[in-house]
Amino acid sequence: METGLIHVYCGDGKGKTTAALGLAVRCAGRGGKILFVQFLKDRPTGELASLKLIPGITVVRGTGNKKFTFQMTTTELKEAHDIQNSLFDTVLEQCRVLQPDMLVLDEILVACSTGLVDESKLLAFLRAKPAKLEVVLTGRGPSQAVIDAADYVSEICKRKHPYDAGHAARIGIEE
Repeated sequence: METGLIHVYCGDGKGKTTAALGLAVRCAGRGGKILFVQFLKDRPTGELASLKLIPGITVVRGTGNKKFTFQMTTTELKEAHDIQNSLFDTVLEQCRVLQPDMLVLDEILVACSTGLVDESKLLAFLRAKPAKLEVVLTGRGPSQAVIDAADYVSEICKRKHPYDAGHAARIGIEE
């Protein structure tokens, strides 16, 4: 890639991670190196098994939260903040070491909007990223500063979802 651009997949609809996975697979299919990082997720999901089979894709995952941030005590919030910021620091180091063509930061927007990752660190990274690095950000609630930093912003809008009718996530579809 000549010039690496910044993508945002946001909104309350299903498919943000799926869109990012599609870009990662496309990039790998052209011989690219991808660093795929998942914030706030630690459950085994179908995409992890698939990504392990694709040369050129490295997956890094953090530790998920057992509670929503509004349910956490001050101590739990501090711990979650430290864990997610440590993961972001690991990402910066992995970028230096691996020098990927594409970096996917799955759920980073939620991590920032809930205060678990310092958005100022993300914005500083986006401003100083290697020129050829393609960056993909997913999640809900991007700030105006993140939107302004992006080259692509796609909002996925939920019109209807089985979860609203009480149906749990299904293996192979949502997990």
